[in-house]
Amino acid sequence: QVQLVELGGGLVQPGGSLRLSCAVSGFTLDQVAIVWFHQAPGKEREGISCISGSDGSTYYDDSVEGRFTISRDKAANTIDLQMNNLNAADTGAYYCATDGHSSSCGEFSYTTDNLASSYWGQGTQVTVSS
Repeated sequence: QVQLVELGGGLVQPGGSLRLSCAVSGFTLDQVAIVWFHQAPGKEREGISCISGSDGSTYYDDSVEGRFTISRDKAANTIDLQMNNLNAADTGAYYCATDGHSSSCGEFSYTTDNLASSYWGQGTQVTVSS
């Protein structure tokens, strides 16, 4: 059965770091692309990073490029998101997701239909505040 669980959120000061984990059940990480989404308070959910199952290639939105690093632990079947130099705009809920059929980030569709049929974790809250 497919399950995604996000862990690692919390309260951090501006400039600080957090490491989020997405524990994946039902797929191996070689099979599917995993996408991290961020939803700031009152805003739409936005894809910020992706890692391909096929070759481990990565994608970063401009808002996190150079600050966040996505990686995979195949043995543990987890996808991690190392978040550095956090700022207030990073506050919000973080979700991991897979559509279950896209093996690369380039193939992953952000259409409403594909997102609605994707597998999502429950989310983890990150608050960046002094």
